[in-house]
Amino acid sequence: MLEKIIAFSLKQKFLIICASVLITAWGVISFFNIPIEAFPDVTDTTVQIITKYEGKASEEIEKQITLPIETQLNGLPHSSQIRSQSLGGYR
Repeated sequence: MLEKIIAFSLKQKFLIICASVLITAWGVISFFNIPIEAFPDVTDTTVQIITKYEGKASEEIEKQITLPIETQLNGLPHSSQIRSQSLGGYR
């Protein structure tokens, strides 16, 4: 089998050279068009919850609004952290 491939390659030199040039050109073009970021984002997926409610204390906001939202978001796929911040009396 290998002998037949070598014999064909020696008989069809022009075809083999053209195929080699085309494959090399395709590789060079693919190399320059590949979308690679210099600094890929390797951090885990995070969710931030910021709750603002004028006239309420932070503890009330946390208990009545933010905690139920956090509870529902705990089931998000591919999420490793959920952070929240409650701001009371914000102006």
